[in-house]
Amino acid sequence: MADSFPRRRRLLRSFLAVTALFALLHLYPGVRLLSDTQLPAVWAALGWTLLALAVASVPVGFFLVRTVANRLSSSLFAFGTFWLGAAGILLTSTLATDALRLCLGLLHGFPHGAARVHEARVQALAILGLTVLLTGWALFSAALVLQLRRVTVRLPGLGLGLEGLRIVQISDLHIGEATDEPFLRRVVARVNALSPDVVAVTGDLVDGQVSAVRDFVAPLGGLRARFGVYYVTGNHEYYWGGPEWEAEVDRLGLTVLRNSHRVISRGGSELALGGVPDLQGIRFHPDHACRPDLAFAGAPEGVPRVLLAHQPAAARTAAEAGVHLQLSGHTHGGQIFPFHLFVWLSQPVLSGLRKLFGIWVYTHRGTGTWGPRMRLGASPEIAEITLRAA
Repeated sequence: MADSFPRRRRLLRSFLAVTALFALLHLYPGVRLLSDTQLPAVWAALGWTLLALAVASVPVGFFLVRTVANRLSSSLFAFGTFWLGAAGILLTSTLATDALRLCLGLLHGFPHGAARVHEARVQALAILGLTVLLTGWALFSAALVLQLRRVTVRLPGLGLGLEGLRIVQISDLHIGEATDEPFLRRVVARVNALSPDVVAVTGDLVDGQVSAVRDFVAPLGGLRARFGVYYVTGNHEYYWGGPEWEAEVDRLGLTVLRNSHRVISRGGSELALGGVPDLQGIRFHPDHACRPDLAFAGAPEGVPRVLLAHQPAAARTAAEAGVHLQLSGHTHGGQIFPFHLFVWLSQPVLSGLRKLFGIWVYTHRGTGTWGPRMRLGASPEIAEITLRAA
């Protein structure tokens, strides 16, 4: 119990720091919309108040929905998560119109006096219009756009029997009480329609306790693959009880890989498929360290090694364990621009196939969403990875 208090303090400090940064990012569009336009004092004060309330809805809704279970807290949380995404789009719209205004100023000169105020008001209308249009597109992309992304990876030592083996990967579903269950059933149906050899679920499966979300996760038990359906934890599972979720996923019939592997054989050829807990697992449970070396302990020598690891950053230790291909998620491809920039600060790759530390790493853009159910500049995906001999 004592060990949990330092962790809670760290989480609280991180939460407050992120909240402060989120609030500060509102000053820039606020100045463009409310100060530069020289609105009457009453309207400007009302605008700043509404902006402050929108900012406050994010941390307050996040706190209340976890402490007070009622319709008001749920509604506030829903608006807060919506605003989390809309604020990013508002920031992007402000940056885009500022860039346009700068270009026009360099070409035709910068206005002064009343002309400058008029230009600021035109920009404010453009910011609001662009924000509304992009927010609508982001909501549509998250709900209705689900891309099938086909990738070929050439592995050294892949035997003829496993030539063309297809791994279908889904990741970052973030199934919670607000999850659209028909969407999850559609994902399962799309995966099964591909008749995969292997299905990989690479973490951040849930956002909620087992007792609250079990029924929403149940459709995943319908996933089918010739050589099995495999699962590894993401960081979000540990916020809601990592071992409990491993047990629930195992009950649904998926194979949980926690620093372990399975050997896939076909036509006299073999491949070792391993999995590790998320990099944050050890902060919650000592036996949930990310250990690719343990994952492949006892694996056949000289056969290709494929690792399921939630975060691309695990590639460094994966390379030391002789891994040839790592399948990851976690980044959501940025999910909503400009949050792509923050992902680049914490992960070595945003999305797609890249070579890191000498091994291939495929970073999935995510099949679901976290927080706001929006996607801008990073459509959700199902990935089909086909293995070929190098």
